[in-house]
Amino acid sequence: METQGTQDTLREAPTADLGAAVAEVERFQADLHRLRTEVARAIVGHEEIVDGVIAALLCGGHALLEGVPGLGKTMIVRTLAAALDLHFARIQFTPDLMPADILGTNMIVEDERGAKRFEFQRGPIFAHIVLADEINRATPKTQSALLEGMQEQSVTVAKVTYPLEPPFFVLATQNPLEMEGTYPLPEAQLDRFFYKLKVAFPDRAQLHSIMDRTTRGEDPAVSRVVSRPRILEMREVVRRVPVARTVQDYALRVLLATHPDSPEAAAITRKYVRYGASPRGGQALLLGAKVRALFAGRFAVSCDDLRQVAKPALRHRIILNFEGEAEGIGTDRIVDEILHATPEEAPAR
Repeated sequence: METQGTQDTLREAPTADLGAAVAEVERFQADLHRLRTEVARAIVGHEEIVDGVIAALLCGGHALLEGVPGLGKTMIVRTLAAALDLHFARIQFTPDLMPADILGTNMIVEDERGAKRFEFQRGPIFAHIVLADEINRATPKTQSALLEGMQEQSVTVAKVTYPLEPPFFVLATQNPLEMEGTYPLPEAQLDRFFYKLKVAFPDRAQLHSIMDRTTRGEDPAVSRVVSRPRILEMREVVRRVPVARTVQDYALRVLLATHPDSPEAAAITRKYVRYGASPRGGQALLLGAKVRALFAGRFAVSCDDLRQVAKPALRHRIILNFEGEAEGIGTDRIVDEILHATPEEAPAR
């Protein structure tokens, strides 16, 4: 349901502007439908995961997919890359992977006259979509090689900074930390992921479809349906979606409720949380809600849109204290209780 503030904004807008907004939303939905349809040719189920990945891309963020091996995390990323007219690179993270294997390095090269000079050989990070496969199997030193690129859209090697061509999108997969041979991602890197998406085990009907496709020789081809310029245009459409002040205030109260020392903190936060979500969490809430509104064909953000994106936007930004870790309290439960305890309208002071 649209908020009253946003309805008033649209009613007061000139008719031409309102018509342009409606046309933008319809075109956005048409391109989204084509992309979803193309991905579904190769991926069974996982609609929420696919939508979450697309949302992160359109918001200018990055996505982290977590699940046990064999659930199709890598396949989702590869299929999405095939449906987009973008340069794709895959990096298989292993314990012996070095930062230079990701960023590139200066090499000595010899020209036709025999003169030698240093020349920068670009690494796989210089792509539009970078698949960081099993990212938590590399050491923290190697994981941190992605930090500058994810935040600044650039890479610095030997005091020279190289820009990354937009859109630059990191899609990382990781196995649960309980599995052998994994390293936890640093908090600073986790915070740079727009969404953390949990890939669940498929149900029986989906398993039947998977078995049919993978055991009968079927290999559905995926076509490129959305171009790079159009992706950049869709990003601009997302930014232009209006947010009523009351809706933004609700998002910020949810964000503050993740901090145990905040007056807005929920009871479960004070008991189990060490650190709450950063301002990037608030940005992810608002931008994610804008995309969700567009997905639904609306040029207006509601509080329900915020609630729908709260878990992927906040679950990896909440750091539990010792008691929370010892009792096995999941951050999803904390987000659920915060949403339950936070009213849509700010209480009178």
